[in-house]
Amino acid sequence: MEKLNSNTVFDLEYFFEITPDLLCITGFDGYFKKINPAVSKTLGYTEEELFSEPIISLIHPEDREITSQRVFRLTKGDSLLNFENRYVTKNGATIWLSWTSVPIMRDSLIFAIAKNITYRKQLEEYDRISSILEMINEDHHKRFKVDHKSTTSTKLSQLHIGHLKSNNEEPSQSDQFWLNSFETAVRKYVGKPDLNLNLISGELALSQRQLFRRVDSILGITPNKLVRVIRLQLAWEAIASGKYRTIKEISNIAGYSSRSHFSKLFKEVYGIQVSELL
Repeated sequence: MEKLNSNTVFDLEYFFEITPDLLCITGFDGYFKKINPAVSKTLGYTEEELFSEPIISLIHPEDREITSQRVFRLTKGDSLLNFENRYVTKNGATIWLSWTSVPIMRDSLIFAIAKNITYRKQLEEYDRISSILEMINEDHHKRFKVDHKSTTSTKLSQLHIGHLKSNNEEPSQSDQFWLNSFETAVRKYVGKPDLNLNLISGELALSQRQLFRRVDSILGITPNKLVRVIRLQLAWEAIASGKYRTIKEISNIAGYSSRSHFSKLFKEVYGIQVSELL
């Protein structure tokens, strides 16, 4: 391999354009000044849209205060390492980003790089819910003396994603982006009674065979199971919001027209009746 000498000129613009991480330069005024294609691709907005809106408007409402505090510290000269916050994409999906940022005080600019960690956050949430389920089941067993063999709490991360690459390797940036697109398509049509793989494959511009291969190569499960995962995740989100009080409301949000079928599936997967959670 030829050694590069000190006079070698690197095409940093090319590096900036092709890297899968989100690279951006922002001003102390709260606006993007320069971004790479990964930013637009991840958030779903055009460059023109991203440059015209204050960055804070793209951040999840619950994370805006803490983000503003960290940005203020940046403008005072502090660097930021592995700061995690949520952004809302143009199609309404929530993604998690982990930021490392350095201020350039002379120019009132911030140089930042972010990694999309949505996948890891989803696994953490599955584990968190799993722990809650285990505690609920233990309490249920103690109070009602239920046979442990009859209701078993299964690890959510295993239930949701099958064998999911036995080495626990996270999907690549491109695979994660594609999974987000798959989830967006399901959420978009979840209320339609005719939601099927043909509709999803059309939305993603793939044949059903390609859809099966892609999902299997990333997660090791079928597209139908992934759809079920997303439906049940919608149910969990609805329950956690505290806004809904009936099984009918939850099942409708998850896209199940039959309350009995939804309740049975929820019980089979999580080992607890949805009515107990409500």
